[in-house]
Amino acid sequence: MAFIRLLILLTAILAPINMAHAADALPSWNDGPTKKAIITFVEKVTDKGSPDYVPPADRIAVFDNDGNLWAEKLVYFQLLFAIDRVRALAPKHPEWQNEQPFKAAIEGDVKTLLASGKEGLLKLIAASHAGMSASEFRETVADWVETARHPRFDKKYTELVYQPMLQLLDYLRSNGFTTYIVSGGGIEFLRTWSERVYGIPPAQVIGSSIQTEYDVVDGTPILFRLPKTNFINDKAGKPIGINQHIGKRPIFASGNSDGDFEMLEWVTSGDGARFGLILHHTDVDREYAYDRESHVGRLDKALDQAADRGWTVIDMKNDWKEVFPEVN
Repeated sequence: MAFIRLLILLTAILAPINMAHAADALPSWNDGPTKKAIITFVEKVTDKGSPDYVPPADRIAVFDNDGNLWAEKLVYFQLLFAIDRVRALAPKHPEWQNEQPFKAAIEGDVKTLLASGKEGLLKLIAASHAGMSASEFRETVADWVETARHPRFDKKYTELVYQPMLQLLDYLRSNGFTTYIVSGGGIEFLRTWSERVYGIPPAQVIGSSIQTEYDVVDGTPILFRLPKTNFINDKAGKPIGINQHIGKRPIFASGNSDGDFEMLEWVTSGDGARFGLILHHTDVDREYAYDRESHVGRLDKALDQAADRGWTVIDMKNDWKEVFPEVN
């Protein structure tokens, strides 16, 4: 009897703690409709007694990266990596001093660089990301993310990840979801640090890629990166990339721009319970405020159609208690 009374007492003590933990699944999120919508969705697809129950094997969540898991202003961070690479390689390429878009990259003229359009940016990426083995590229990226710093925040770029989204990733995984990155950024660039920063292993990263060839150099097999585009994982390319890499339609999709529209559309048009999530940048003080007129992360069409399509929109300023994690 004494043991039973002790068990009842411990249950009474621990129950409020467990309830508080469940209620605070996303502690960096303010209580409100957005947080409630996320938790309600997760609870109904994980409850075996719910008509919306989804088996763990089908609990797949996909996340855009730039502007959704980490910041993307003033320009996409991988573009800043490309600029730094061009500057480092410039002494070997004196012709770049008068050739665009390399001249703009060397001079830090981002406006001219962006004006070069998709063709110019792909040319810059090809020159800065190719001509080396896959392992050499990973080492170059690893060195950059440990040394480069954001001009406004004076933090490493991997420190400019969103704390509420890190918690969301953890929350989903704790409820049997498999989380993927689906980004227009380079797949090998992201795979270098995604597991350390997001807890997302390389096999669960989907991104744009350049062509790679197999070679044997001095008896050692290598994968050599070529200055040719292989696949652009953006806009309509995202559902294609998801299908190629995962082979299943996810039930949860999160993005922040019109570049994610097709991914959100495809994911949420499937059968059963579905969830579309859009991050709207509204916090000029703690981060940035932008949407329809932005040169990066433009959010226009998706914002207009979110309500009709049942997509949940995060208001960064009002829905998040904090933006970036504290770094010791």
